[in-house]
Amino acid sequence: MPAKDSQDYYVILGVERDASADQIKSAYRKCAMQWHPDRNPDNKTEAEEKFRLASEAYGVLSDQQKRSVYDRYGAAGLNSRGFDTGFDSSVFTDFQDILGEMFGFDDIGGRRRGGRGSRGQRGSDLRYDMSLTFEEAATGVSSQIRISRNETCEPCKGTGAKPGTGMTPCKTCGGRGQMSYSQGFFSITRTCPACQGAGQVIKDACVSCRGQGRIERERTLEVGIPAGVDSGTRLRMAGQGEPGTHGGSPGDLYIFLEVKEHAFFERRGSDLVCEIPISIAQATLGVKIKVPTLKDEEDLEIPEGTQSGQIFRKKGKGLPNPHGGKGDLYISVRVVIPSKVSREQRKLLEQLGQSMKIDNKPAERNSTFFDKVKDIFG
Repeated sequence: MPAKDSQDYYVILGVERDASADQIKSAYRKCAMQWHPDRNPDNKTEAEEKFRLASEAYGVLSDQQKRSVYDRYGAAGLNSRGFDTGFDSSVFTDFQDILGEMFGFDDIGGRRRGGRGSRGQRGSDLRYDMSLTFEEAATGVSSQIRISRNETCEPCKGTGAKPGTGMTPCKTCGGRGQMSYSQGFFSITRTCPACQGAGQVIKDACVSCRGQGRIERERTLEVGIPAGVDSGTRLRMAGQGEPGTHGGSPGDLYIFLEVKEHAFFERRGSDLVCEIPISIAQATLGVKIKVPTLKDEEDLEIPEGTQSGQIFRKKGKGLPNPHGGKGDLYISVRVVIPSKVSREQRKLLEQLGQSMKIDNKPAERNSTFFDKVKDIFG
């Protein structure tokens, strides 16, 4: 028969009997935060007991086999079948964030996670924001940038100690880099706050870096910008960040690009769009005109009867794609209606108007230039 409410594991954690594994874990996290002895210095005995019960409950309910037996027979059923319902530090194997991140502990049960035996730490990544002209982004460019970063102090080789003096064992932890504490029913190991886990401290500080082991230096780096990049592109320079500690690998440098807008080209991925004005006569009779590209000018045939907003395509005259290939150039022509005309021009237009009659009835709606461009790009 299941355990009474006073010792009911579900009641202890404050969950329903059909609670999921995630709900049980979340409830245990809440109990651990509430009843950890370090958080209850004025009521340590009661806190230790409630923390122990919560850990015992989690140890059973987080194990599917134990939970199944408990649901049917209670705690007595677990004991009669050889299951241990006492506190088991192994429940933290997959849940070290409770004690590690929330309470500042390194580990439980005396297992090491830091100290002199820990692996070196990777250096910090750095960021550099770089602005490019539209032409530089289109063709690619090689540029020099200057960055400031903390580098290993050469006189002390990064130790922070005055050359020739070396290091001395930390008196706080006895050179172990860690300190152990008894927390009721389990032991806790913390990184030594005096030496930060190194096990050694500086006797005489290095004059160059003042005991920091690092010095800020400005470096000039050569950066190759590939053709076709756009705003928001991020380039990575491996190993050009800050150096790691204790033999750890250096960080990386990330260059974030911002591309300025062009005077008349509008970018759509690797494609370009621009608008060219033409006269009524050119649109009506047709004409060959010069249109700009990224490099120079090219001929464009405007056929007779071209309408305002008609789009022409120059294949391969767009931007390079960093992954290969090139985009296209799309040219929209806009028929310009003069706001003022001379007497001679008016006379000619009147004669033209008499010979070219148009039925002035409502026409079907036509998409605008940008709607057409949207259609082209899907």
